[in-house]
Amino acid sequence: MTTLAGHTDTLTRDALTVLQPGFTGTRAPDWLLRRIGQGLASVALFGRNVASPDQLAALTAELRAERDDVLVTIDEEGGDVTRLEVRSGSSFPGNHALGAVDDTALTRDVAYALGRRLAECGVNFNWAPSADVNSNPANPVIGVRSFGADTDLVARHTAAYVTGIQAAGVAACTKHFPGHGDTAVDSHHAMPRIDADLDTLHARELVPFRAAIAAGTRAVMTAHILVPALDPERPATLSPRILTGLLREELGHQGLIVTDGMEMQAITAAYGIERGSVLAIAAGADAICVGGGLADDETVRRLRDALIAAVRTGELPEERLADAAARVRELARWTAAQAGVRAAHGASAWEAHDGDVGLVAARRALRVTPGAGPAGPLTEAPFVAAFTPVANIAVGDETPWGVAAELQRLLPGTLTAGFSGPEAAERALDAANGRRIVAVVRDEHRHPWMSAALDALLAARPDTVIVEMGVPQAPARGALHIATHGAARVCGIAAAEVLVGRGA
Repeated sequence: MTTLAGHTDTLTRDALTVLQPGFTGTRAPDWLLRRIGQGLASVALFGRNVASPDQLAALTAELRAERDDVLVTIDEEGGDVTRLEVRSGSSFPGNHALGAVDDTALTRDVAYALGRRLAECGVNFNWAPSADVNSNPANPVIGVRSFGADTDLVARHTAAYVTGIQAAGVAACTKHFPGHGDTAVDSHHAMPRIDADLDTLHARELVPFRAAIAAGTRAVMTAHILVPALDPERPATLSPRILTGLLREELGHQGLIVTDGMEMQAITAAYGIERGSVLAIAAGADAICVGGGLADDETVRRLRDALIAAVRTGELPEERLADAAARVRELARWTAAQAGVRAAHGASAWEAHDGDVGLVAARRALRVTPGAGPAGPLTEAPFVAAFTPVANIAVGDETPWGVAAELQRLLPGTLTAGFSGPEAAERALDAANGRRIVAVVRDEHRHPWMSAALDALLAARPDTVIVEMGVPQAPARGALHIATHGAARVCGIAAAEVLVGRGA
């Protein structure tokens, strides 16, 4: 017979087990180690926690000294969203570049190589890939994080990515269910809404998730979006219809269901973080992601206590919390078993690509369009004008991007500056002081000021070269137009090679 003390201890451990908190610093704080000892099963890492591969390996070893099967998770998509290489830019292009190449073997190789790097640092759970179909060109938060706007393309590359990264022993977390691509609002700031009908959702948004589930994705991350055709009242993260009825029962996903960051405004503005977390677990989520902005022991305590209180009042069935905790522990066991093990199917053949597959993929993803103006490779140090939009929160503003750093290496004396706003072109022309201009943009189609700046720049300097490092939705123009399909460091290297006549 279970005693009251034993019941309370089990309930407390289960409440801690379903949390995925972050923290600040490059060493594990005492409070985090203490919580792991009390039952916390997952720890979330962000760029603030990563200084070098050796430091990260030491950090994860520190966590595993407390619990050898702890889930160490990270938001490492490659491309624009990188935490491993937050201060230098990623060695791997992101999803949009891989979709532009449309070689599923290459996508699998890139995901495997990325997974190997994570595994070598002790990270065993990655919040990737994004399976969102980027059907709305105005989308402010997905963009190059998506494989593309074609449903079938997104589905086959999502499956390839899941296969590749899990072959490296790292659990994939396919996101953002039921699909964040057809939105014009960033859920970090407010609640997006998708008004597509049920037939459209099944034919478009849900197809890549079906492919990921068929490929064996160990986890799926929810989206903080309202989809009235599926649930007119609650966002997906808090909806039993969407998480239990659709994802678990209809689509057959038996792995972990993880929420997107619960501190995002789409949840906190309407529900608050404690209430939102209770509703998410009750709806069918198994793990609460928190820590992108809230990363302290007080947050963990508040969420633990909110879950315990909800069980005691009957709002959250104890069996549902226990089931969620059991799924977390099941994934922890899987990752522990995978440690140091290569998947049987073709792992050794992929190993040869580890060193250069990211740059190979970035080079293949380039789309180079000659213009009507004077072209030809750069032979003298140019001026690189970076027309810089405001970064979305998922990408952040810590990671460098563009082509200037590589051009400075290839053509010493290259100068650069960033510009934005209505007078960007005039200021760029003044700063160039007669040099050939390389204009670097990101999602020109989403920023009228950027498009106007390019108009003015090309009118004054037809020999200007344009490098588009976002979604290449606007028409190609300039003496030469290079679309990289992403702003990873390797995308900049590949573009710079072409600019000096060394690339394709």
